[in-house]
Amino acid sequence: MGTVTLGVSIAVPEPYGSQLQELRTGFGDAAAHGIPTHVTLLPPTEVEADRLGEIRAHLSEVAAAFGPFAMRLAGTGTFRPLSPVVFVQVVEGGTGCTRLQGLVRDPDGPLDRELAFPYHPHVTVAHGISEEAMDLAFTTLAEYAAQWTCTGFALYEQGSDGVWRKLHEYPFGSGPVSGVPAQLGSPVDEAAGTAGAAETAVRRS
Repeated sequence: MGTVTLGVSIAVPEPYGSQLQELRTGFGDAAAHGIPTHVTLLPPTEVEADRLGEIRAHLSEVAAAFGPFAMRLAGTGTFRPLSPVVFVQVVEGGTGCTRLQGLVRDPDGPLDRELAFPYHPHVTVAHGISEEAMDLAFTTLAEYAAQWTCTGFALYEQGSDGVWRKLHEYPFGSGPVSGVPAQLGSPVDEAAGTAGAAETAVRRS
């Protein structure tokens, strides 16, 4: 059956998602139109197509056991020079995202994989464009803020055209999971979407 490229992420809801996607396109990031605004839980991962059923069952189990948590975005950061990425910071909900992505990549599950860098939840707004354009993204969104309650995540597949399309949504169950209470929210695009660690991020003071 061949392979497919999958990703798992938390969608940034409307109106924020479209606003950030349009801004990302405006900064000159040509890939932005094919990447829904998100926090990565599993970066692009190639798997055998005949494992999709097993993967969907695994994600359903993860979601069913997890509870909703608060998400808040504020200000910008960057992974430069380690990785050419500017992002909007996740300042609340990071613990929930980190716990969730660990469950998605459970070593005993079908999506077990290593990451190139330690996981650091964020929302990419510029990737692989000129330094000037990334500087513009960094300053334009320096005062950006958004908040919502995360109630689930979704599985995406990347098409041959490079566009990411949603395959299935996984709403949370009654949660909480293993020390992550439903109300908890304290300080996950592409392969660079998980690149970098908290200590390498340049924070806005």
